[in-house]
Amino acid sequence: MKSHTLTEPAAYLRHHDIPGHGAPLLMLHGLGCASSFDYPRLLAEPGLAGRRALLVDLLGHGFSDKPEDFSYTPRAQAQALAQWIEHLDLRGLDLFGHSMGGSVAIELATLLPDRVRRLAVAEPNLGNGGGTYSRAIAAWSEADYVARGHKESIQAFRADNPNWAGSMAVASPLAVHHAAKGLIQGSPISWRDQLLASPMPRCVIFGERSLPDSDTEWLPRHGIATRIVANAGHSLAWDNPAGLAAAIASALETNAWRP
Repeated sequence: MKSHTLTEPAAYLRHHDIPGHGAPLLMLHGLGCASSFDYPRLLAEPGLAGRRALLVDLLGHGFSDKPEDFSYTPRAQAQALAQWIEHLDLRGLDLFGHSMGGSVAIELATLLPDRVRRLAVAEPNLGNGGGTYSRAIAAWSEADYVARGHKESIQAFRADNPNWAGSMAVASPLAVHHAAKGLIQGSPISWRDQLLASPMPRCVIFGERSLPDSDTEWLPRHGIATRIVANAGHSLAWDNPAGLAAAIASALETNAWRP
């Protein structure tokens, strides 16, 4: 694992740089998760095996630092990632993000459109209001969530989603609460509008068990491709890793932009 020192905030951002061929694939995780935990399995699947991948743990999550003076909104996370990308002078990136990480990916593509080659997101937050998990977390006051809500949330989801519970256990309670509030508040320019305005080929991936979703019809009408992963709900990387890897690989093909 590699570390990069950020200046704003003053913190270490940590990531795996998996060697391989082709355009670097930067992978971003969801709320309370960690790319270092969620995605290594995907890189062993035929769709993605052998290509270079950057698995970054967002601030407040996984192995990255957990500063207390950071907002943890998708925009702030994207700004931190942009520092790192510009420092490494990464260009021609393929970008993937899941759930909250999808919103971060959209913000990042907006900040660095000349560095992102293709953008694929899986069940991202496209508007404000958050999702089931973020709303449950944000319903707590910050003080109560940090004191006991984080542990109670992990315990509540342990049986149904043990992988998420495991990565939540090493995430910062303050970061998770701030991130959940940020997802509910949304962005001044919605993630949907940012996605529509992004110049690179774009694709949105859905789990079959998350359907019906009106965006599977709306997005193609607006020039954004979609993919469906069979036998998967929102936790696509754990429900069907081979299917998600194939969907990402398909989304990053030359003609993937065609809806």
